Amino acid sequence: MPALPPRLLLSIPLATLLLLSGFTSGSSTRLTARACPPRPLLTEHRITRARWVSGAVVTEYYPVRESWFSGRRFKASGLPDSHRVDWLYGPHGVAMNGEGLGRDGRFYHFAGSYKVGWVNAEGEATRPCWNGIWTRGSPAWLAFGWRNDQGRVTYPLAGGGWSQGASARYVDSPEPLRFGPGRSRPLPFWHALATDRRVIPFDSRVFLPAYCRTPARGWFRALDTGGAIIGLHVDVYRSPPRSLELRALRGQRMYVVPPGSTVPRGAHVHC
Repeated sequence: MPALPPRLLLSIPLATLLLLSGFTSGSSTRLTARACPPRPLLTEHRITRARWVSGAVVTEYYPVRESWFSGRRFKASGLPDSHRVDWLYGPHGVAMNGEGLGRDGRFYHFAGSYKVGWVNAEGEATRPCWNGIWTRGSPAWLAFGWRNDQGRVTYPLAGGGWSQGASARYVDSPEPLRFGPGRSRPLPFWHALATDRRVIPFDSRVFLPAYCRTPARGWFRALDTGGAIIGLHVDVYRSPPRSLELRALRGQRMYVVPPGSTVPRGAHVHC
């Protein structure tokens, strides 16, 4: 079994739409992903005054906990200690989310590069689209690593054995990647959210009644953005939950206060 190379090339973040390429061991064969569907025209108008809007979609993002993962521990460039390999390079790990919370209670982040994409469980290139769908199905690993005798993605487990059968070959990585200590950005938990800045301007205050029973008490500030955040879709940045949660609330009401605006009397914007 080959050890992880000291430096590997990481993929694009989910919100970034870059061309995807992959490599097989000892060659430079390009893996071609299918095309994304056309992006629809934006139908929502930019919010320029404080008002209620309906039909919003609310999702969440957060640093992922290493304790949720089961892979064997490996050293990665830029990190002082070894960490679970699927937490580093898997589809729900630091590579995809940008930052994570280690088993040692410390935060770590991905520090580049961004030139190589993802492969699905069959080892085929897959690319993220604007609508959250992947061109060849959900990602299973970065475009490198172990493959079983059927060419499927596999990786070594902490308790011994392999996730999808023993490795038959190893796909080399073409360029280096690094991780680093600390969070990727100093955004405050339960205070920041990502918005489509064409609709909800940067630094707007946003009230979400569905979040009244959280530390935010319903109020957030638009401090982030992302390519997959389109129209009346907001993404709440929260502290890591105890277990992996994929939450999406649809049909939500929210009150948006753009910069320079105030909440008028009688608006009843409170929990």
